[in-house]
Amino acid sequence: MSTPAPGPHSPQGLLRAVGRWQILGLSINSVVGSGVYLLPAAAFALLGPWSVWGVLLAGVTVSLLVLCYAKAGSYFDVQGGSALYAREAFGPFAGFQVGWMIWLTRIATAASLANGLAAAVGRFWPLANETGGRIAVVAGSLLLLAGINIAGVRWAANVSMALVFGKLLPLLLFLGIGVFHVDWQLAFGGEVPAALDWRQTGQAALLLLFAYAGFENLSVAAGEYRNPRRNVPFALVAMIALVTALYAAVQLVAQGTLSALAESATPVADAAAMFGGEPLAWLMTIGAALSILGTSNATMLLGPRFLHTLASDGYGPRVLARVHPRLHTPAVAIAFQCALALALALSGSFVQLALLSMVTRLLAYISTAASVLVLRRRLGDPPGAWRLPGGPLVPVAALLLSLAMLLSASMAHLLAVALAMAVGSVFYRFPRPAR
Repeated sequence: MSTPAPGPHSPQGLLRAVGRWQILGLSINSVVGSGVYLLPAAAFALLGPWSVWGVLLAGVTVSLLVLCYAKAGSYFDVQGGSALYAREAFGPFAGFQVGWMIWLTRIATAASLANGLAAAVGRFWPLANETGGRIAVVAGSLLLLAGINIAGVRWAANVSMALVFGKLLPLLLFLGIGVFHVDWQLAFGGEVPAALDWRQTGQAALLLLFAYAGFENLSVAAGEYRNPRRNVPFALVAMIALVTALYAAVQLVAQGTLSALAESATPVADAAAMFGGEPLAWLMTIGAALSILGTSNATMLLGPRFLHTLASDGYGPRVLARVHPRLHTPAVAIAFQCALALALALSGSFVQLALLSMVTRLLAYISTAASVLVLRRRLGDPPGAWRLPGGPLVPVAALLLSLAMLLSASMAHLLAVALAMAVGSVFYRFPRPAR
C-alpha cells in the first residue's frame, strides 16, 4: 500500500492539482453522458411503468459497487484504479489484464462518443450528418479534448467542471418545468409488460447498469488528485446519490409527459417539446451535446492513465510511460489514445469493441469487489482508509451481483472478451524492464 505523498507531486511525478469538488465534477462527467438522454425510452420499452423503480433500484444496486471502489480507493494515493487494486490483491497478471481490458473499452468509448456527438449536433447543423461534417465534428472534438488534457490536468479538470454545469442545467430546467406537467396516470397507469424471462431481465439490468457506468474510471488518475484517499471516496458516494436522483426524476418526467416514450429516438427532447415547445427541445439537444463532450473529456483524461500505468509497469513502449517535464501530464499516452480513437471513430470499426464495454466493465467490477475482500483482510482499516459500511457484506453482494450480470451476457461477447484477454496475455508474456 502506498503512503500519502507529502508534496504537490505524486511518486510518478504527476502534479496533484485536482481538488475535492473537481474530483466530484469528474465523477459526474464520467457517468452522466448520452445515457441520461436515451435511457428513458429504452427503460420504458423494457419495464413500462416500472421504469422509475427500475432506475432507482439500479442506482441502489450500483451503490454497492461504488462503495467497493470508494473503499479500495482509500488504500492508495497513486494512479491505477481497478488495475492497481487487482494487482495488489491478486498479483501483476490480474492487474495487467484488468488494466488492458479497461483501456480497450476507453478507446471504444471515446470513438463511439465522438460519433454520438456528431449525431447530436446534426439536429441543428445538418451538415454533421454528411461525411465531411461528421469528420469535422469527430476529429475536432477528439483533437480539442486531447489538446486540453495534454496542456495540463488543471485545464482538463476546469473544462470538466464547466461541462458538468453545461450538461446539468438543461436537465434541471427540464425537471423544473416538466414536473408541473406530469400526467400521473400516464406515468404509472400504463400496461405492465409480460413477465420477463432470464435473458430479458439480464438485458434490462445491463441496460440500466450501463447508464451508471463510468464511475470505475475516477480513481485511475488518483496521482493527480489532492488527498485522494479521502476525496475519491467522498466524490464517489456523493456522485451516486446525485446521479440516482437525477436519473429517476428524468425518467418520471419523461414517462409522465410523453405517451409514445418507448418509440422515441430522442426521448428527453421529445418530452420537452410536449410541455415546453421546440425552444426547450432545442436546449435539450444542446445539453445532450455538452453531456457527450463532458463524458468524452473524462474519458480522454482518465483513459490514458490506464495506458500510462501499464507502460510504467513495463507493458508496452517506454515512451507511453513518460510524463511531460513541463506540463506534468502523460502527454504521449493521451496523444496515442486520441489517435487510436480517431481512427476507430472514422472507420466505424469501433462497433465490435463498443459491444464489449459492459462485459469488460463487469470484469473490472468483479476484480475490484474481490480485491476489497482481500485488501481488507490483509490491511484492515489503517489510519486514513475509508471505513466501509456493512463490512464484508457489501463487497460480497457486489461480487455476486456482477457475476450474475456476467452470466446474462451473450456467448459472443464472452468469447470476444476471452480473445482480447488472450491478446493481452501476449503483451504480458514479453514485458520490458519497468522504469
